[in-house]
Amino acid sequence: MGRATSEPDWKELLSSWDRQQESFNPDRERRFGFMFDALEVSLPHRFTALDLGSGPGSLSARLLRRFPGGRVVAVDYDPVTRRIGQGALGRMGGRLTWVDAKLGAPGWVDRLPPGSFDAALSTTALHWLTPRGLRSLYRDLGRRLRRGGIFLNGDYLPWGPTGRSLDRLADRMWKLRVREWRRGKPGGEWGAWEKWWESVEKMPALRPEFEERKRRAAGHPKHTDLSLRFHENALKRAGFRDVAVLSQDLGSRVLYARR
Repeated sequence: MGRATSEPDWKELLSSWDRQQESFNPDRERRFGFMFDALEVSLPHRFTALDLGSGPGSLSARLLRRFPGGRVVAVDYDPVTRRIGQGALGRMGGRLTWVDAKLGAPGWVDRLPPGSFDAALSTTALHWLTPRGLRSLYRDLGRRLRRGGIFLNGDYLPWGPTGRSLDRLADRMWKLRVREWRRGKPGGEWGAWEKWWESVEKMPALRPEFEERKRRAAGHPKHTDLSLRFHENALKRAGFRDVAVLSQDLGSRVLYARR
């Protein structure tokens, strides 16, 4: 009953999530659009896609608005962001399904609806997985994506051990760009991520979700930031073809693979 009398403005919470995400990734919307362009030229009018590490559904909502014949299964393990997404977006006319699962963990794929999928997408999420978890995720996707289905990962994918100097150069250039973008923008200050979580945690309606989040230890672990080469090799071993970077801006890339 308490939740009903103090229901948050879910849509504003989702909008505030988008703002803090954009505060450290000014090109976020352009990346979304590029990934959707790849879907448009690769898939039929009607398709079902996985949104891996969906958070509150920012990518899912944009995808469904662009593609009237699309359906999305949004997968995330964080009860807080998933609750915000469910409150703000609901099921979008039955086209959006929410799944509580920990990516890469044993049995996560069994929580998905039955059948195969036409595509799997992820943005700024898979860098939290361990090497073992990422290999497992790609193997599972290799079994659940249909033949010809595609995988798209928009994230920071460093050059790795053979390109340390390039990674350092790209990191400095990226920070310079973000600093210029933030000037004069509300909510564009450093630390917007931390401030968002601090403010949301004070909301009584989300107390059960935060308690569950702590129980699961679902707070983000340390970045693994596995190299581009690691991702490419893991996808190929999982049975994917045409594994390549479709778009690159410094260390931010969109990695493509076809099943």
